[in-house]
Amino acid sequence: MQPVESPRVLSRRYELTHLIARGGMAEVYRAFDHLLDRPVALKILFPELSVDRAFVERFRREAQAAANLSHPNIVPVFDWGEDDSTYFIVMEYVEGKPLSALLRSQGPLPPRQVAEIGGHVAAALAYAHRHGVIHRDVKPGNVLITDDGLVKVTDFGIARAVNTEESLTQTGAVMGTATYFSPEQAEGLGVDRRSDVYSLGVVLFELLTGRPPFLGDTPVAVASKHVRDIPPTPRSINPEIPVALEAVVMKAMTKAPEGRYTSADELRADLQRYLSGEQVMAAPLVGAPQDAQATTRTEMMGTLATPVSSAPTGVVPGVAALDHTQALPVPEAEATAEHLLGASKRHRRGSRALLLLLIVLLAALGVIAYLLVDTFVGGVSVPNVIGENYLVAASTLKKDGLAIGAVTQRVNSKTAGTVLSTNPPPGTRIAKGAKVALIVSRGPVMVTVPDVKNMGLSAAESTIRNDHLRYALSFVQSTAAQNIVIAQSPAPGTRVRRNSVVTLTLPTPTNQVAVPDLEGDTPQVAAVALQNAGLALGSQSSQCSNTAQNGQVASSSPPAGTEVARGTTISIVVSTGPCQVVVRDVRGEPQGRATSDLQGQGLTVTAVPTTACNPSQAGDVVDQSPGPGTQVTLPTTVTIDVCSVSTTTTTSPTTTTTTTTTTPGP
Repeated sequence: MQPVESPRVLSRRYELTHLIARGGMAEVYRAFDHLLDRPVALKILFPELSVDRAFVERFRREAQAAANLSHPNIVPVFDWGEDDSTYFIVMEYVEGKPLSALLRSQGPLPPRQVAEIGGHVAAALAYAHRHGVIHRDVKPGNVLITDDGLVKVTDFGIARAVNTEESLTQTGAVMGTATYFSPEQAEGLGVDRRSDVYSLGVVLFELLTGRPPFLGDTPVAVASKHVRDIPPTPRSINPEIPVALEAVVMKAMTKAPEGRYTSADELRADLQRYLSGEQVMAAPLVGAPQDAQATTRTEMMGTLATPVSSAPTGVVPGVAALDHTQALPVPEAEATAEHLLGASKRHRRGSRALLLLLIVLLAALGVIAYLLVDTFVGGVSVPNVIGENYLVAASTLKKDGLAIGAVTQRVNSKTAGTVLSTNPPPGTRIAKGAKVALIVSRGPVMVTVPDVKNMGLSAAESTIRNDHLRYALSFVQSTAAQNIVIAQSPAPGTRVRRNSVVTLTLPTPTNQVAVPDLEGDTPQVAAVALQNAGLALGSQSSQCSNTAQNGQVASSSPPAGTEVARGTTISIVVSTGPCQVVVRDVRGEPQGRATSDLQGQGLTVTAVPTTACNPSQAGDVVDQSPGPGTQVTLPTTVTIDVCSVSTTTTTSPTTTTTTTTTTPGP
């Protein structure tokens, strides 16, 4: 942590003390909350992002959604605010360090520790998913380990505010994020909870091996590998990793979402099975030894075998599955040579035995040479059938003397049945009759257009995004209320491709709008109300209020109902809670002045007559309740006792008594 050279206070409340980290879109500071007397963490957006109002609004909505999450493994979000065009979110300050720092200092972690950390992260993700929040940026830097060993996940939903396609072009800005992208994120498709499952699988891979599965010079190169390349297995990097834990990681990292764990809860349950010594749900990889004491040769053959994804494989009827464990002729020849060399040692004293050995070796070499020639001279090149329909591709491969291997279907924007890739790739020389595996498009994901007519723009936008669609705006002259959707295209119920654009029609904005009533709203809700009205949230100040609760808007400037130009900035005053005063001492003061002094403090005054006083005190306050110096919360009534006595006047030897009564006023 680096101390801040020039301390700064945001919103008259949060004093920045130390710079904790700098990321691709924000800086994180340790700050002190003077209102609640506690340390907090502040994430402050970079200035170049703060000028984009659309981005700031998305950032605010995601922060507000994250603020509703309350879970032991989630870093809570306390507040969101703006100070002089500086936008920030306030989070719990966690004493500890990110998982990325632990990796740098310790390298690969023990398998049980990896499974335990993964279980806690999965629990946090599962809770967020149940509340409609997808993390989108699961990585070691967003997993914090407290000094007490607790696991906490931060930055929930914040990544949604970033445009992925634009971010990938910013070298270094999102390199860490691209390392943990799911294939659908890399392709710019919509994501769901299974995308977080994939990213957590990548994190577990790195914790076990000390390196991520895919590396590259640029974020685009790394993202491309997530889509197209087969990852190495953890045991190929570290054979000491348990087979069961490897199976869990590889199932979480299945490229097709439908092949992964269906939820973070399901992944967490499998990690718990591993920790308990039970059989995990994930199937071991083809060629992986089932026994921890398996021989080195078995492990080697498991590595050489073609990796098979744990995703369900859609096989076209009548086509056999790809055989992933083909015999290798060279090791057999080596075994034969080893055997014959042993024979030569037993008979090395005889020249006839030596001659026989040479003849046999030459014969073996001849067989090997024949196989090599048959493969590389008599074999064929895999034709390029990428982009063709599956039936056309199958016909082309058959004409070239090749067979169809496994056919895997994957959701893709290409038309259903289009060949996306082959294994081996086009141009590879293979023997005639060899099998070629195909990955074929299943077609794009289709979604139903929701009905958002008569909704406010903010609610309509949220509904459309939750259904994996995008939106555009059009305006027409209308007498309908401002920012209300009056039409949409396509119509509700239409089936369209995921991420398609829905055009929303709104009334043309007028030049003058009324300031909405914000009293009682939180600043976040007030910001949305102002935006929906075509206005902007300006400065925020704080003061006590007897009408608004702590943290709620007490008043606005200009006040509610004022007609102002569209785009006007509205300032708000946020309540710090009820106002309190110390009751003045008004004993001995005349009733009128005492009443005026107390009312000036915002207190209500009730006068009560009393005769427990001297005639000289007539009309003065002789006692009060609450007593002087008492701190009270407004509104409060103070009762004053006013002296009311009779006086006697002697006018002659004959005594005449005149009674004068002093009665307290209202």
